[in-house]
Amino acid sequence: MRTVNQKKRKIMKSVYFLLLGALIGTELALGALVAPTIFYPQSVLGDGVLTHFQSGKLMATIFVKFNYALLAVSVLIALCELASFKSSVKFAVKFSANMLCAINLALALSFVFYFTPFVMDAQAAGEAATQTAEFAQMHAASEWTMKLMLFAQLALFFIKFKTAEK
Repeated sequence: MRTVNQKKRKIMKSVYFLLLGALIGTELALGALVAPTIFYPQSVLGDGVLTHFQSGKLMATIFVKFNYALLAVSVLIALCELASFKSSVKFAVKFSANMLCAINLALALSFVFYFTPFVMDAQAAGEAATQTAEFAQMHAASEWTMKLMLFAQLALFFIKFKTAEK
């Protein structure tokens, strides 16, 4: 028969996987479904609907809202990993999970507090500010940040899933 602590751990693992999976799914949906639709509305609505600048403002607004979930889940997962460091799982697995959490949290913080404000400030300055080489470089860096973060989250998900089976 399961003890109360075992039931709590099982619930915590379930919530952990739910939150991490939802975050991964949201990032994939934003990149694969939302961004192409917003940046290429002519394929759905015809020409002359939105300029590239207007599409960018819409996408930035979505990311500002997404940032709340990104930060909350990244911090919660990092706290869960710190709390589970004393578990009976092999040190290499614990270390890997903690490093992936640290990478994820660092990338999430940079996306939320560095890249998003840069994009928002450039958009507030007007369309010309979003057509500079500096903006293009920062935007590309933010995309790579999101891809690396997604990779770290996926790796963490599968490492934790494999150890949760035991």
